[in-house]
Amino acid sequence: MSYPLHVAFIWHQHQPLYKSCLTGEYRLPWVRLHGVKDYLDLVLLLEKYPKLHQTVNLVPSLILQIEDYVAGKAIDPYLAATLTPTEQLTREQKEFAIQHFFDAQHHTLIDPHPRYSELYAQRLDKGEAWCLENWDQNDYGDLLAWHNVAWIDPLFWDDPDIARWLTQDRNFTLSDRQGIIEKHRQILSRILPQHRKMQENGQLEVTTTPYTHPILPLLADTQAGRVAVPLMQLPKKRFQWAEDIPRHLDKAWDMYKDRFGCEPRGLWPSEQSVSPAILPYVADRGFQWLCSDEATLGWTLKHFFHRNEYGTVCEPELMYQPYRLETPQGDLAIVFRDHRLSDLVGFTYSAMEPKAAATDLIGHLDAISQSLIDRQEGESTGLEKPWLVTIALDGENCWEFYQKDGIPFLESLYGQLSDRDDIRLVTVSEYIDEYPVRESLPAEKLHSGSWVDGSFTTWIGDPVKNRAWDLLTDARQTLAHHPEATETANPTAWEALYAAEGSDWFWWFGEGHSSNQDAMFDELFREHLFALYKSLNETVPEALLHPLERHENKHDGRPRNFIHPVINGLGDEQDWDQAGRVTVAGARGTMHRSSPIQRLWYGLDHLNFYFRFDFQGGKQPGVDFPPELHLFWYYPGQTMHNSPLPLADVPNVAPANYYFHHHLGIHLTNGATWLEEAADSHQWHGRSHQVQMGLQQCLEVAVPWSNLHVQPDWPLEVLAVLATDGHFVEYLPEDTLIPLRVP
Repeated sequence: MSYPLHVAFIWHQHQPLYKSCLTGEYRLPWVRLHGVKDYLDLVLLLEKYPKLHQTVNLVPSLILQIEDYVAGKAIDPYLAATLTPTEQLTREQKEFAIQHFFDAQHHTLIDPHPRYSELYAQRLDKGEAWCLENWDQNDYGDLLAWHNVAWIDPLFWDDPDIARWLTQDRNFTLSDRQGIIEKHRQILSRILPQHRKMQENGQLEVTTTPYTHPILPLLADTQAGRVAVPLMQLPKKRFQWAEDIPRHLDKAWDMYKDRFGCEPRGLWPSEQSVSPAILPYVADRGFQWLCSDEATLGWTLKHFFHRNEYGTVCEPELMYQPYRLETPQGDLAIVFRDHRLSDLVGFTYSAMEPKAAATDLIGHLDAISQSLIDRQEGESTGLEKPWLVTIALDGENCWEFYQKDGIPFLESLYGQLSDRDDIRLVTVSEYIDEYPVRESLPAEKLHSGSWVDGSFTTWIGDPVKNRAWDLLTDARQTLAHHPEATETANPTAWEALYAAEGSDWFWWFGEGHSSNQDAMFDELFREHLFALYKSLNETVPEALLHPLERHENKHDGRPRNFIHPVINGLGDEQDWDQAGRVTVAGARGTMHRSSPIQRLWYGLDHLNFYFRFDFQGGKQPGVDFPPELHLFWYYPGQTMHNSPLPLADVPNVAPANYYFHHHLGIHLTNGATWLEEAADSHQWHGRSHQVQMGLQQCLEVAVPWSNLHVQPDWPLEVLAVLATDGHFVEYLPEDTLIPLRVP
């Protein structure tokens, strides 16, 4: 018997609790805005392809906030400003609108709308202060309207009201804005009923997450951070409150039963974080399966998953199946997502033509099938076992970067998959119902880790994150000293605790992640703890009255996420926001000549690695500084040919005297580019390439991984060199190399 390749898509829909425990106001609008853009359309689009089954995870804290908006109980500052007559806007509200009503990916949400794009260009070109002094009521009215219209998913643009607003373009009235917000409420009101209907019809499985999205292994014991990172610097105070785990699970379970009329089967553990300590609680509550990341499986099996240069896993039979975890409270099934395929959907395919991206994903699935067939013992040309590929990722943020919020990509993907009999999209529960789990993992050997590198470093270990844990530990201990404050007698205290235990605050604290709302996340975390102390009539610690860290614009540092810049030489601020950055000019001190390059930006996605060079204002290549830029890179630990820099006058100092494997030359005056690869006898051989270059206000470069024939996870280090007529002039950054890793 031959089986199709089974594929389980799991979309994770999550927002933290933005509601202030002190004022009752929603501080940020993302539940509402993602609600009208991402949650309903995803399943409505799937409904058009009944052959395809998928899983959607709805976090309880998200459900609560959706319901508040539907009931008219949620007011956020963006909503309040939108519904304020323009003549009554305060100066503070005007400043707020100018600063935050462009909080969107401008390529996909702002640029397609002429009036919105016009206002955005004024803010960029003339500055916030100019807008504040020169915009009239019509400008503010249009900005308030467009911020809310642009977030409405294109799937709903055939609605007569929405179609009218899209064509109206300008001169929006208060009545228009009230209508837009009412349309938001109508869309939000359909989210939960649509999920329930599709689950009852069998096309969808809805799963849940611990109540406020806490990292359960760290609630059990913050020492879990040292499983993956033995020398991790932990908080001064050990958080060890495993009894909070069943509280979060029980509240999620009860809420799910109330909204969906049945018991949940699957659990998405927050941030795919698992450990042996949490399994008995999960099984005891009645969950049947949970999911985590391939890194967790690799750590558990003590096996590193190798991939070939096309990204196909070399040991597919280890990854593409559920495993059984045996606990005294009952057995659990666990699936592990293919990290690379999930990231392709989440971070890379948005930069590709939609049909090509969909075809590429199906090509990867076909390659997995063929790899499994090639490793079978029999002679069959089909799959002899029912393997399961899990693709699990955030179901909201990625679509902001896709054309029309991902509709063309998903329609192409779903259309192609509907025509295939050898690929079958399933929910996790229907798969494990049909095919009993074949392999077991010792529950006590399960690795303690998350989807981020198989560790918890995103949420603990950084000095600021650790301070937050210490504050949480103090608050939890204070609550424990009040046995009379039960969940029935003092629900405010417990709700404040649950909110503070959520993972999101720790995500943004310290190094690693940053946004223009870091200060707000800091404040919300402290407000939750503040409310806990107040509800117990305890003195609020002084530390909760002050931010945990200074919230300034992050400067130099490594990339924080994948990037997908448009290569046109304009240096779009949003395109490079998550890139690594090195400040060059002035960094060498008074004894060194200042470099003509002020900053160097770098980043990557699954298609290319990217560089951007910002030149000093008014400086011209070939006139004020050397006309040639050379990029050299090598791959530490890999056995291959490497050659010295093919330039004259290279100084015998590190790293200029290193040997490299690839060389990209760029002539800044005529735009010529050439790619070379090291050969034997320290030679360089030319290679064909599809390198993109844009040179206007800055230099932007995209180098396709496909030109280099490198394998996933290889580290690489890059050096930039300025030269004139093939003669070395200078290198940068000084005394170091730029580190990257092939995704």
